[in-house]
Amino acid sequence: MADNEAVTFHCPSCGADMKFDAELGKMKCEFCETIADVDAFENDNTDTIEEDIVEGEFEQDNEEILLHKYKCSSCGAEILADDHTAATFCNFCGMPAMIEERLQGEKKPAFVIPFKVNKESAIETYTAWAKKGIMTPSKFYAKATIDKITGIYVPFWLYDYHARMYLTAHATRTRSETRGSYRYTHTDHFHVVRDIETDYLKIPADASEKMPDDVMDKLEPFNYGDLTSFEMPYLSGYYAEKYNYSAEDMAPRLEHRVKNYINTEVMRTIVGYGGVQVTQRKMNVQKLRAKYALLPVWILNCTYNGKNFMFAMNGQTGRVVANKPVSAKKVLGWFSGITVLLATVLYIIGIFL
Repeated sequence: MADNEAVTFHCPSCGADMKFDAELGKMKCEFCETIADVDAFENDNTDTIEEDIVEGEFEQDNEEILLHKYKCSSCGAEILADDHTAATFCNFCGMPAMIEERLQGEKKPAFVIPFKVNKESAIETYTAWAKKGIMTPSKFYAKATIDKITGIYVPFWLYDYHARMYLTAHATRTRSETRGSYRYTHTDHFHVVRDIETDYLKIPADASEKMPDDVMDKLEPFNYGDLTSFEMPYLSGYYAEKYNYSAEDMAPRLEHRVKNYINTEVMRTIVGYGGVQVTQRKMNVQKLRAKYALLPVWILNCTYNGKNFMFAMNGQTGRVVANKPVSAKKVLGWFSGITVLLATVLYIIGIFL
């Protein structure tokens, strides 16, 4: 049996659980409304929930997932968590719980960007987004769906890369002139050389198997001005995942991304020509370092007609990436209404003709 523990943070005034308040940027007791700095909870006012047993396995997408069972120190109920959960809640009493051993040693994040968008604001944005589409199924803005919106600290690797690109190209510029009855076309030829070095700092790449890479990429950019050293109290009141993929696992994806970055930047410097043909391109990218960070995201998944649709919001900037289906019933009703209206207009026109 593993000697894992989950951590909770208690109010110094009344003993209730404290949660991180995104709007205040501080810890807040929802019972007596005591407010305290995150630093005050780094080592004090904590309680632990010892792991009881390994619960067992279940299948998800044909993959066996191992669950661990913890005992809630507040109500005694069981808390189940898979191998990658770092922060969760007791399903019975709602008390936040952080699994400390998944946030220590090499698993400890170096940085965190705390939530700045609170749940109420996330719900308002989601509701406006869902109701904006006149063909959106009503299920998407039902209260039962909206209540499922969840704040998650998603694991990211922040990479620093050094890149250099040497490029040569043959460029042309055409000009024309008229002399008498003749028109002359002149083509000037240029040998273009570019040798550029640059550093790309803190390129984010999500390291969670559960989160779609394309969605997480579109949530960028994050404002690194809010990047702060990791402390566990920031997770209180939210879910959190630890990384599935190591920095080495993600490196090939980042190397490809950096190559695209520097190639784009170099090509942007070659302007003012009618045609450009690259004759030589040498590229070298070097990973300098990678730091583990947790970044804030609001997530809501909804299934419609057997397909999953995701609403994702950057929990710091409020940027939204989402897709939603079209209700066949609403489309049919809309076209039926248009047809009836058109028929009525034609009938009225016919009367006066």
